[in-house]
Amino acid sequence: MSALQTLAFSFGIGAVLLAGVFRMLRRRKAQALVEARRAKYAPRFDHQRRRRTQTVRGRHTEDLDEIEIVAYENRDIARNQNIQFLRLLVADLFEEGELDEIEEEQQREDLVTERSAWIQENEDGLGEHAALVQEEEIGSGVSIMVPMAPEEDDIEERLEREGGKTGEVQLSLAWDDYNDLDMHVFCPSGERIYFNNKKSQCGGELDVDMNVRPVSNNPVENVVWTGQAPPGKYKIGVHFYKHHRKRRTKRTTSFRLRVMVHGESRDYAGIITAGNAMQMVTTFTLKENVPLSDKANPL
Repeated sequence: MSALQTLAFSFGIGAVLLAGVFRMLRRRKAQALVEARRAKYAPRFDHQRRRRTQTVRGRHTEDLDEIEIVAYENRDIARNQNIQFLRLLVADLFEEGELDEIEEEQQREDLVTERSAWIQENEDGLGEHAALVQEEEIGSGVSIMVPMAPEEDDIEERLEREGGKTGEVQLSLAWDDYNDLDMHVFCPSGERIYFNNKKSQCGGELDVDMNVRPVSNNPVENVVWTGQAPPGKYKIGVHFYKHHRKRRTKRTTSFRLRVMVHGESRDYAGIITAGNAMQMVTTFTLKENVPLSDKANPL
């Protein structure tokens, strides 16, 4: 072997070893992140119980082949046509502009009244549209593969700011403008948790619901099971309820969704436009009584 070949071989071995070190560091960082979130957000849940709970992530558009993508896009077109057919579009009520405290409070009251009237008038149609979306088994969310540490996590800061609760299953939606997005959680029991049904009989609760009035350009919503979450399939949808024309807020919004089960999380990113159908962002199935020898699947 020539000196050049020996040098190349040495560099190759060094690169393999270095890659192995980086993989090990990433695994340690990921495990430290899981333990930090467990300590911060799920300290009450017994370790053995966590090990006996298996969470199986559903499929997403990024997992589809070309034929499946075409079929999904056709279903998405049908959902967009459905929401327009049912006339589930909320018109703008207020022009953009700065308000004093009295005007802000009056606007808040007007918007709450408007939303209550809209719900009463369109509840059947929204239920019909939600049932159509619930049939979708493919999530539109794109997985965010590199999670942020708890002390740097903007979603967690927002939840703490709004007093969001934590629990063994916690679903959090965040976006960065004044629009009103809504999270819809389809529970294993068949119930749907959303702004008109904030507490389910199976223990889930929508405890943070923001931007009915356009008060924040870094809002968050939160659905949580503070007690034992029921086994079965969970589906999380996002609906663009209302476009608020305030401070250059646009009709298309990027959002992030976090699914956290027993301190283990997976984040998703998505984009939604006013007037389009509710998106089924992700699904997961929570199973019980998994043998301790089995390795739990990630979210």
